[in-house]
Amino acid sequence: MRTYAAMGNRRFSRNADKAIFGGVCAGISDYFGFNRRATRFLAIVAFCMAMPITILAYLGVVFLVPATSGTPEKHGDPEFRQALRASPRQAASDVRRRFQSLDRRLARLEKYVTSSRYQLDRDFRNL
Repeated sequence: MRTYAAMGNRRFSRNADKAIFGGVCAGISDYFGFNRRATRFLAIVAFCMAMPITILAYLGVVFLVPATSGTPEKHGDPEFRQALRASPRQAASDVRRRFQSLDRRLARLEKYVTSSRYQLDRDFRNL
């Protein structure tokens, strides 16, 4: 699973592996977790609705945003990434529940290690 710091440092980039015209739509769909076909359909609709502005913006992204090769799923846990994009609240709730479970286990461990029972068990093992 990826750490929180690694998830926060992700950057938008064009996806050269799944590119049709520059990889902009593939990059947008990878970054936001959208369906690639839906993203391309919306880009075509945007081209039809506001052609000059959309073409300038698209070409600007092609020339200014670096292209990457290799899918981002190769880094970290792809199931967690997909769950995070599908339902961020549910993913955060699951992570919070896991940390609470780990915190309870750690508290029980600390309670045992600091108790006199731990010292007694250790003395018996050393006999």
